[in-house]
Amino acid sequence: MNYQEFLHSIASPNPPAGAERLVEALWHLKKDHWDEAHDIVQDDPGADAAWIHALLHKIEGDNWNAEYWYRRAGVKNPALSKDEELETIARKLLSSPA
Repeated sequence: MNYQEFLHSIASPNPPAGAERLVEALWHLKKDHWDEAHDIVQDDPGADAAWIHALLHKIEGDNWNAEYWYRRAGVKNPALSKDEELETIARKLLSSPA
C-alpha cells in the first residue's frame, strides 16, 4: 500500500485488510478514532509506535506526555500540524519493508 491508497482507504468503514498494526493505528487516527489508535500503540515497544503515541498525546493537548513519547521514539517534536505529522509517519511506515 502506498500513501495515496492509504488516504483512499479512509473512506472505508474498516481499516484496509492486511494493514500492519501501526498503519491501522494511523488509519484510526485519521478518522479521529483516538481511543482505537491509542489502544494499538499503547503496549508496542517500538520507536514508530512511540512516535504515533506522541502524536496522539500532542493532539490531546497533553504536552508533557507527548514529549515523553517523542523522546522514546527518538524524534524531536516537529512543528507540524496533526495531518502533516501523520502523513510523515505514514509515508515512513508505508515505504518500509514489511
